[in-house]
Amino acid sequence: MENTLSTLFDFQRFEGNADLQLIINAVHSKYAMRELSVDEMDFIAAAGVPDLTAIKKGYSK
Repeated sequence: MENTLSTLFDFQRFEGNADLQLIINAVHSKYAMRELSVDEMDFIAAAGVPDLTAIKKGYSK
């Protein structure tokens, strides 16, 4: 399990990838970096959006 997680999160495999860098550069040029307002922060779900239907039924995905 630990080996699988290490493989999945190994950033160094992708760090020198020219195609990936092109995508990153395109996104950086399209969106300006700025501080979010308090109202915008209400829409952030860093851990994902829970499936409330599954929670009410007593199981999760």
